[in-house]
Amino acid sequence: MTQNPTPVSSPGAVSWSDAVQDVIEGDLVTALAYGTPAGGCVVIPVSPTGLVDRAAGKIAVTTSLAFNGKLFHMLRDSRVAMAYHARDHGFATAEDFALVQGSADVPLSPSREALDDLAPRIERFLGAVPSGRFWDWVLRDYFDNRIVIDIAVRRVVSWPDQHGNGERSVSGAEWPGTPDTQSAPAKGTGPRVDVRKLHGQVTKLDHQLVGYRGADGHPVVVPVRVTGHSERGLLLECPPGLLPQGARRAGLTAHTFGRQAVGLSNRVCTGWLEVDGDTVVYAPHTTSGFTAPPVKSVQMFFNGVFAKKGWRQARREGTLAKLAQLKEERRTAQPDDAGVARTL
Repeated sequence: MTQNPTPVSSPGAVSWSDAVQDVIEGDLVTALAYGTPAGGCVVIPVSPTGLVDRAAGKIAVTTSLAFNGKLFHMLRDSRVAMAYHARDHGFATAEDFALVQGSADVPLSPSREALDDLAPRIERFLGAVPSGRFWDWVLRDYFDNRIVIDIAVRRVVSWPDQHGNGERSVSGAEWPGTPDTQSAPAKGTGPRVDVRKLHGQVTKLDHQLVGYRGADGHPVVVPVRVTGHSERGLLLECPPGLLPQGARRAGLTAHTFGRQAVGLSNRVCTGWLEVDGDTVVYAPHTTSGFTAPPVKSVQMFFNGVFAKKGWRQARREGTLAKLAQLKEERRTAQPDDAGVARTL
């Protein structure tokens, strides 16, 4: 995908403001959200390197086929969202919090043209890539098996500051309203991980967000702040009106990062969210994450090592064939009104 600065949109494309365009083009790290089969949501930090085609109404994100877990979810349900929430170390100057919802198109083989287009973007946002015989070998699977996931924009929602305060603006599809409360999980709604330990981990991180399935099935991601914990879970604060009343499955992510996204640290959780008036409680069911050392060469080395390990495992387990089968099943299915494929 190439960046197009012109604001003129093609027929049927969603338009958005110059402020939103500024944060899409300039944020170094964003939050990508996708759904789960149980009706929940996973939110993960990503570096999209400013991939946007404003005229066509598309954004994009890049990932390695070595890290393919998210691809299964996107092929089952293409509805995704990207939250542009952090101005740290990026190029954007606007203050908006922007949520872009759309449908993901997942390729299963790298495009040479797309990889060539990525190179200058990676250098601009993430700095020069180490080179030489050793580094070419270490990073081969990390970069050569990289794909670009195009996202056709359905709706753009923005608030005038990064914390989600102020009046909401919506472009594209009409806001679908408030989702219904979900049924409780069979294993119960309470925490399944050490809440005290998790509280200590996430409160050290700069950015905290919650994602849930909206009324039309598209993920909704909003900024929150973890303020404490109890036997019920993490206690959250959020600007009024951003989280729907009731209870539902939800994802929570907390992360921090330095210049050129070096020194990454994050926690990614799934769990149960309850909102009752001003009381917001998040009961974590799963949690994962990592902390990378604030040294670029070390971080790049481990990126390469983990990519090699993931790529070997993918080949051993026939992951690409499974993904291809899932994509073909989706291609021959009939989408319903919410955008999820039903097998014929």
